Amino acid sequence: MPKILIVGGGYAGFYTAWKLEKWLRTGEAEVTMVDPLPYMTYQPFLPEVAAGSIEARHAVVAHRRHLKKTVVVTAKVTHIDHATKTATITPPIGEPYEFVYDIVVVTAGAVSRTFPIPGVADQAIGLKTIEEAVAIRDRVLTNFDKAALLPAGPERDRLLTFVVIGGGFAGIEVFAELRSFASSLLKSYPQIGFDDTHFHLIEAMGRIMPEVSLPTSLWVIKHLDERGAQIHLNTQLTSAVDGRIELSTGESFETDLIVWTAGVMANPAIVRHTDLPIEERGRLQVRPDLRVGTEDEIIADAWGAGDITAVPDLSGGGVGGFCVPNAQHAVRQGKLLAKNIVAVLREEAPKEYLHKNLGAVAGLGTGSGVFQSGKIAIKGLPAWFAHRGYHGLAMPSWERKLRVVWGWVNNFFLGRDIVSLAATENPRATFVEFASRPKPAAEAVAPAKAPVSAAAAQPTATAASSVTVPAVKARAPRAPRKTAAEKTAEQAAETAAAK
Repeated sequence: MPKILIVGGGYAGFYTAWKLEKWLRTGEAEVTMVDPLPYMTYQPFLPEVAAGSIEARHAVVAHRRHLKKTVVVTAKVTHIDHATKTATITPPIGEPYEFVYDIVVVTAGAVSRTFPIPGVADQAIGLKTIEEAVAIRDRVLTNFDKAALLPAGPERDRLLTFVVIGGGFAGIEVFAELRSFASSLLKSYPQIGFDDTHFHLIEAMGRIMPEVSLPTSLWVIKHLDERGAQIHLNTQLTSAVDGRIELSTGESFETDLIVWTAGVMANPAIVRHTDLPIEERGRLQVRPDLRVGTEDEIIADAWGAGDITAVPDLSGGGVGGFCVPNAQHAVRQGKLLAKNIVAVLREEAPKEYLHKNLGAVAGLGTGSGVFQSGKIAIKGLPAWFAHRGYHGLAMPSWERKLRVVWGWVNNFFLGRDIVSLAATENPRATFVEFASRPKPAAEAVAPAKAPVSAAAAQPTATAASSVTVPAVKARAPRAPRKTAAEKTAEQAAETAAAK
């Protein structure tokens, strides 16, 4: 059987493996998927996870639970040599080893793209993983706990100031969700007022959310401003050293949370360690039919999809002529990729990827959203229902759908859970603090007692004590008792002597 290696288990990789299981005949191919994480993250839910509206584990899909026929390897692919059709797999424990494949599918996704701004690498946090979303949520809750104990002042302001860098969909959604989250917390923290919380979004361009119309983006800015969230347009971050935000406009303030959402880049762990063709922006070069190559050249047995690739956008709506890196494209490309691989295995022609974006929908916190399709714009509560309905259905597998929807229902009746689990970053702290440990060897062995002499054993009167111990007389050994026969013999002897 031909061996198919899928590099990456995100949207595109997971859906490729999932659909291959459905469409491959028994014995037609062997599929192996390699990813350092044991789950796929549904990234559109990350803003709601950060705001406590969705349980973190409900926003991920376990590979092994849903991929029954695929060999799942939880490790990293650190090199792809397509000339010899080998990939280097580096497990978390043990030595790297070579994996020989017949067909390779590169779907390793993207990572946060940052710029060399002082302090960003040390202070900011991204929003590409479920762990980052959980950390953001816990930081907000922990900061509220700390601020409630402090009087008004610079330290309190720093704890209650939250900053998001980047005004795209991800940035606006997490910004609005955090504003909604903070507002909902105020009833549990009577020491903190609405005006004590500060939210800033920094965007270098002159507008936000380029996927929607300009009037719609202006409505979002006004809507968030009315909710106490300030958006800085045409503004660049110049420094974030020690949490002190300095802007190109001259403004400055301090914060304890900086969320970075200003762009992504193709996974460098793969694109920098392969002989497959990479285009000028650092993405894997892919044809419209998702085979690696150019219009004039096809790299046989190599495929790609998702954020790591530059897939031509045949609809004409893509930036620079390519599909934008988002979940919509990755999911659809993964499904088509599986169909095309099966088609080529059966000596049929693959199809080209064509998806015309029908609209964009974003959540802006509980009860508020925005939807844009062509010239039609829906705002407020109806758009919020559209957002939840779309993503609730888009979540893979009915098991995951039910968990997410059930969580929304619980929150509607019971409210969000506001417990911070920041201590999970160091879960052994309490145990280590109170754990008993063996004493050092030098203290464990007691010093031997000096021998006591006979003279020293005799009691003596000292100046420190007026009590004297009387001498004890030694008793003579007691004679053994005489028997009755012995007593009779003695009496007879005494009588004869007297006579």
